[in-house]
Amino acid sequence: MSMRMRASALTALTVAALTAGTVLTAPAAGAATKAAAPTFLSASQLPPHPTSAWTAGPVTEGFPEALGFCVSTEGVLDYDYRHREFRTDLDTSAVQLTVVTGTAAQAKALAKHYDDLIRTCAERIEQNSPDVEAEGRDYGTLPVEEGARVRGLHTETSWGATDIALLSVGRDDRTVTVVSWGQMGDFGNAPVAAFKKTTSTAVNKLY
Repeated sequence: MSMRMRASALTALTVAALTAGTVLTAPAAGAATKAAAPTFLSASQLPPHPTSAWTAGPVTEGFPEALGFCVSTEGVLDYDYRHREFRTDLDTSAVQLTVVTGTAAQAKALAKHYDDLIRTCAERIEQNSPDVEAEGRDYGTLPVEEGARVRGLHTETSWGATDIALLSVGRDDRTVTVVSWGQMGDFGNAPVAAFKKTTSTAVNKLY
């Protein structure tokens, strides 16, 4: 994953993402009423790393490549995309995306679209990359603002590369946020409880 996945695994996941192809009807970003920009997570609000502190990059306009293996803009018209990437000194990284839509109904549809892409990501990876085995897990919903859901994704290549990611989608009114965390490892290495706390913080912190 751009989540510092090994290059070969990243290629497989990116190819899988390009096949998502789900069309979501929505107006262009220019049609949305301009509002205050959403607030992002800080480095200290990421799941704690046992040996390395998190570093936060700048808030940047546009859609992050770090989400391209499962979530993309494929089939979605332009919205106000902003993101922030995080990393440790070791093989762990994260990214938060915020998307401001025109209405709460559009945000609800977009959040479902992104969650569907994450839910089906493992299946798409295996269909498009025979040398990669993938498994997704549903860690349930969170009672924060208009709601959030947390999922996990584990991939293992035929040459032994194994990576674990946690991904969540949450919504506050007409704004959607996606948070992704990843490193080498498997489900046993996933800080699910801490990531749920991070997700709740991300949604609550939007406005």
